[in-house]
Amino acid sequence: MFWQEEVLPGVSVAFTDTSTGNLALHTGDDPDDVTRRRAALESAVGLGGERFHFMNQVHGNVVAYVDGHGGVPTADAMVSLGKPLAVMVADCVPVVLVGTSDSGRPVFGVAHAGRPGTALGIVPAAVAEMRRRGAAEIKAWVGPSICGACYEVPAEMQAEVVAAVPESSSLTSWGTPSLDLPAAVRSQLESAGVGVDHVAECTLENEALFSYRRNKNAGRFAGLVWIND
Repeated sequence: MFWQEEVLPGVSVAFTDTSTGNLALHTGDDPDDVTRRRAALESAVGLGGERFHFMNQVHGNVVAYVDGHGGVPTADAMVSLGKPLAVMVADCVPVVLVGTSDSGRPVFGVAHAGRPGTALGIVPAAVAEMRRRGAAEIKAWVGPSICGACYEVPAEMQAEVVAAVPESSSLTSWGTPSLDLPAAVRSQLESAGVGVDHVAECTLENEALFSYRRNKNAGRFAGLVWIND
């Protein structure tokens, strides 16, 4: 595990790394191996009979509500009333959200904020859905992702994203146009009144994390939230 913390009594947030292995079914890995890794992770964190809920991520702005029934949603964010959630990345920004309701029941959220999703507002959409489900106070953990000093993009692409989220504007360490997606996501969360912790590691620079820019055949690590009691 790259980072893990009990953020509320009985509630944990974590980000995995390459030691956990690839957790994605869409990267060409043996599906049986991926399934075994997911099961080993669930056992290691003590989920018991529960399973982490994953989604088919497509760089959109759909938020799915997970109640433990049905299949794997095609979405880039999920919200649940305490059901364990997972979001997979390998340079995009993984966002994990924990809310508390007046009843004391936890409201969880995860979001996959790549370049298109950040511009489309997937993170504010996840926050709005959590509030619709009863979350009165929400805190976010912005996980490891490619940093603004490394994420070089064409100037036209930079301009498109900056038009939607000005805080995304950046330059690489060698002076070319880039996008700072972690800064963009933090600004969206703060504008939505959400407290933010940032697990500030660059996926391209840290070989303990999967990076698509470093290796096009990279696996995916995950941001996780679950009830640990």
